[in-house]
Amino acid sequence: MKPSVSALESAGDLDAVLEVDAESFLRPWTREMYEAELRNPAVTRIFLIRVGDQVTGYCSTWFLPDELHINNLAIRPACRRQGLASTLLTKVLELAQEAGCDRATLEVRRSNDAARQLYESLGFRLAGLRPGYYTNPVEDALILWRDPVGGPTAGQNG
Repeated sequence: MKPSVSALESAGDLDAVLEVDAESFLRPWTREMYEAELRNPAVTRIFLIRVGDQVTGYCSTWFLPDELHINNLAIRPACRRQGLASTLLTKVLELAQEAGCDRATLEVRRSNDAARQLYESLGFRLAGLRPGYYTNPVEDALILWRDPVGGPTAGQNG
């Protein structure tokens, strides 16, 4: 079954995001954190990837005037290694370009090799470091940028 990407639209969608978060992160965001984000609809956009009726992952973003900031991206552990994160992020980059974003950025744990490989396959490059950015465990964040947001790797599913 072919995956589909759509915007978060309902409380049920937010429940699914919270489930994916709980399965994916040591310190998942809370409902209150997401609800606070969603109170700023001019900036916050959350995209879901579904296979059939199941939400298999999501990408939480800020669409700023010229920049896409990726806050969180997660795929259910049982659904990983199937190209879903690549499909989701490629679509998010396309939507950001259509919205006028010129570049994209995110932070990733230094030790998260799988995520780093995904981002690098989609044209993100190392631009800096945030020492001790993550907690539980304490770890540096690598700052990655993609500039421009569109380009030759935007349509690839790497």
